[in-house]
Amino acid sequence: MPMKPNYRHERTQKARTRELKRQEKQQRREEKSAKRKSTTDDSSANPCGEDVTRDDEAQKSGPH
Repeated sequence: MPMKPNYRHERTQKARTRELKRQEKQQRREEKSAKRKSTTDDSSANPCGEDVTRDDEAQKSGPH
């Protein structure tokens, strides 16, 4: 006589798989968000696109 199927075990495995997939998806979203924020922060610091290092070097060297 064959054994009864263990539906609880199957449900547990499916739930575990769904949870792992959900966590991976959340991690990808967070990585994309962090990437967007880092590029946004870089551009918001200098919205005109000017080279900030030249201004800093000019200030350090003093008046000409």
